[in-house]
This record gives sequence, C-alpha cells and structure tokens, in this order.
Amino acid sequence: MNDKPVVLIIFGTRPEAIKLFPVVHALRARQDVKVRVLVTGQHRQMLDQVLEIGEISPDHDLNVMAPDQTLDSLTAKLLTGIGEVMDAEKPARVIVQGDTATAMVGALAAYYRKIPVSHVEAGLRSYNIYQPWPEEVNRKIIGTIADQHFAPTDVSAAALRAEAVPGNGIHVTGNTVIDALHWVTAKIETHPELASGLSEYEARFAGQRIIGVTTHRRENFGEGMENIASALEQIAARDDVAIIFPVHLNPNVRKVMDARLGANSNIAMIEPLDYPHFARLLAISHIMLTDSGGVQEEAPALGKPVLVMRDTTERPEGVTAGTAKLVGTDKDRIVSEISTLLDDEAAYSTMARAHNPFGDGKAAIRIAGLVADACR
Repeated sequence: MNDKPVVLIIFGTRPEAIKLFPVVHALRARQDVKVRVLVTGQHRQMLDQVLEIGEISPDHDLNVMAPDQTLDSLTAKLLTGIGEVMDAEKPARVIVQGDTATAMVGALAAYYRKIPVSHVEAGLRSYNIYQPWPEEVNRKIIGTIADQHFAPTDVSAAALRAEAVPGNGIHVTGNTVIDALHWVTAKIETHPELASGLSEYEARFAGQRIIGVTTHRRENFGEGMENIASALEQIAARDDVAIIFPVHLNPNVRKVMDARLGANSNIAMIEPLDYPHFARLLAISHIMLTDSGGVQEEAPALGKPVLVMRDTTERPEGVTAGTAKLVGTDKDRIVSEISTLLDDEAAYSTMARAHNPFGDGKAAIRIAGLVADACR
C-alpha cells in the first residue's frame, strides 16, 4: 500500500488553512493517494486555530514566523525549509493555494524539482503589481509554474486563458472557502460553545446594527489606516450602530487603531477571532467593512453586503454580482457608502440578496478528483 502517489499540500497562513482544510479532507477520503500536509507557520496563532477547528494535524511544521521579518528573509527560510521536506517526501504532486509567500515559494521549490503543481484559487488578477503587494506577483509566478489551475469562477478562468494558460489545465471548481464556511457553520450548530465568545458583545449591542470590520493589507498601512480609523470614528457616532473590530496583530494596524479608537464605547476592538467566531461575526453583522479578500467571498454566502476598503480587487465577480462594492480608503467615501446601506433599505436588500458568484460548497470534492486523476 506504500506505493500510492504522495500529494503534498503546503500552506502557512490562516486564509490558506481555511481554504485548504476541505481539500485535505476530500483527498484523505480517497483511497488512491497518500496525503501529506506541510505547514510553514507563516502565521502562527491564527493558523493553529484553523488547524484545530479543521481537524488537521500537519506532518511537517517549519514554524518560520518571526517578528518584523522582511520578505527577503521569509522567502529564503521558506525555500530551504520547503525544499528539504520535498526531498524527504518525494511527492508526485504539490498543492498550493492563493497568493502568499508560502504558496509562491512552494510552487518554486516544486519547479526546481520538476514536481507538478496544482494551484487552488487560480486566476485572480488585479492587474496592478503593487496592489495587492506582493500577492499579485506571487500568484502570477504560481500561475506560470502550475499545470493544474483550479479557478474559483469563470472570470478567473478567463484571466488565465488570456495569459495563454493551456485550456485543459484550467478547471472552474468554485471557491473552497464556501465549503469551509458550510462545514464550520454546521459544526457550530452542533457545538455552539465554539462561537460563544461573541455573546457578550451581542448582548452589549442589542438593538444596534453591527458593522463587522477587518483590515490588514500592507498597501493600507500608514495614511490608509489613519483614514479608516477616522471613518470608523464617524460611523460609531451613530447611536443605532455598533462596530465589532477584531484587530490584526500587525503593529502597523494595532498602533493606529489603539491610539484612535481605544476609548470608543461604541467600538469593540477585540483580539483576532478564530474561524468559528469569525463565522459568527459574519452571521450577526449587518454589513462587513474589510480589505480582506476572503471576506468578499464569505459574507455573501450569508447574505451580508461587503464594502471593500481597496481601490482594486482580484475578485471582480462580487462587484459585478452586486454582493461587494469598492470604497477605497477615503474617509468620506467609506462613511457615505456605509450610511447609504444603513439608511436606504432598497440599496441594502439589493446587495444582501445578490447571488453569491463564488460557489456551491462542493469545490473541494471536485479538486480532489482532478488531483487524484492527475496522479495516475
């Protein structure tokens, strides 16, 4: 039985873990491949929370996280560490997800060994190499190396075809984040204690509409963060609204938000949420205000409008479908768009009822089948 082809699944951050744990489960449920999981620990605490809720025990953990490390040193550590694991495991195929340093270096290390690469969530493009930075170039590098491209939507598949990626390597699968959200929502139903940590805020803000906020993008550090803080301050001045804001651990976010919003009783600045609590935040929020990619996909699955604090997005499907709107980081624009959704019921229900273009929750099973077929 040891002659089954080894599939090495590599990830290092919380979003990758969320989007890959359904793929790990789908592949492990098959009899025709052997699955090995390598985590790099590019995020640490936040990654470990998802491993636990997703019931994943990694076979390898590089634990590369270090405070304030440069992209240079992170990339170098990843390349040697991932390479050593590949030399030991000798996988028939490597799976990476998205556009992180871990994913890009995982693909590069595989390429150096002529190991084929499957890219989950392929074909996202903003067409600006500095927004998001460095993710746009990371995913283009992976796209050059991969021979299997699992595009979440028709738009991302078309972006790959426009770059002359061979059509037989492009598969529209839907986005695995929807699989993960369904999985964890079902788990919370049977184990409500998994997401009970927000109940004190639900009680405190009873009768107010909750705006869920997340922000962490590098291109928003500095002036962008200051503008976001100003906008939140103004929105929180309304007595019919409360803000729940899990604040990212990055000091570029924390310093600004703590200084500007720390004393505001209408804003609950809380520690980053594990995945079940994040799913609960989506469920109780009236609107999500974010610069995160994943939230643009997850919130519409629960019927919540998303305002995106970026000038570009590699997920235009949400904007086209009407589930998301780009508002940038201009204070007045953020306040005005939030106010419209709060005060105009028709505008709100148009966004809340729009069809989620990102998938049906069966992406992981499709991906597992395609990966197993490619290993034959």
